[in-house]
Amino acid sequence: MHSKASNLLRQLCAMTLLALCWGVTIAAHSQQIERPHIIGISHVGYFVSDLPKTIAFWHDFLGYDEAYTLLKQDSSEVRIAFVKINDLQHIELFNEAPTTPHNMMSHLCFTVDDIEKMRAFLRSKGYDVEQGDGTKTKAGDYAFEIQDPNGLLIEFVQRLPTGKEMQAAGKFMPSTRISPRIYHVGYLVADAQKTEDFYKMLGFTETWRGGANPKELSWINMKVPDGDDYVELMLYHSLFESSNWGTKNHLSLVVPDIEKSVAELESRPYYKTYGETLTIHTGVNGKRQVNLYDPDRTRVEIMEPNTVTGKPVPLSTAPPPPASTTLPFTAPANSKAPSGPH
Repeated sequence: MHSKASNLLRQLCAMTLLALCWGVTIAAHSQQIERPHIIGISHVGYFVSDLPKTIAFWHDFLGYDEAYTLLKQDSSEVRIAFVKINDLQHIELFNEAPTTPHNMMSHLCFTVDDIEKMRAFLRSKGYDVEQGDGTKTKAGDYAFEIQDPNGLLIEFVQRLPTGKEMQAAGKFMPSTRISPRIYHVGYLVADAQKTEDFYKMLGFTETWRGGANPKELSWINMKVPDGDDYVELMLYHSLFESSNWGTKNHLSLVVPDIEKSVAELESRPYYKTYGETLTIHTGVNGKRQVNLYDPDRTRVEIMEPNTVTGKPVPLSTAPPPPASTTLPFTAPANSKAPSGPH
């Protein structure tokens, strides 16, 4: 009888413990913070050594307009020039020396529909993101930054009707634009797995992976959760060779017909002094493309959206290169961007 009572007591304790565990699980689930919509790439920022020359590359060669500028503090000199791609995307040209030698990429920014939800979501994932105080950027929008696993500043922005970008809606989009949209942004990655996990945490999905060498992975493409833009993670052994920075840290503009686009570029007066032949080639991803370089040797890739066969290129099964402990990006000394989960 005593044995039966003991068994019954043990069963009751086990059931109670199970109920408590279920309660904790349900409570934890109910406290999960919903991620806001990440709509697409807002912009990418680059440091430039000669702003007028770079503006000429974007305006005279690629056909884009400078929509607005921000001045340096207590100066009439331009600090940032905003080159408009479309009403949702632009390029930021920083009239400053790069934070990391040889690396002209400043930061990458994504558009979200609710900046405070984005803050709360990242806090729930362990990022030290402060509550917003309603302060707007100098361009008039809500935004904040974190660092990805490679030290790159990742910005999130919620555009506001009173901000400079929305105030310029429908303007500064001449017919000379070689492309209507940023297709993707690529940058050097020191640790493939950590970076992929970072983007998966944000809700990005992998769409393709490939390699120039069949024995080693070179690229991983991660698409934004609520749009078609994507990030190209560039995985290379020669991460820190200075000649690689501008080629790997690049942006891609989409065009429907690469031959027509090249013919248009070659017809422009700027091409006579550009000094480089525009060579069309088919990439490992099966898409036709051509590489251009700005005055600082930052690559601008013009690419068709479809493969030459109309069929997707098989994914690479090769492993990524070994992870590096040296980060390819260095955040500015005055940056307050949280470095990641703690």
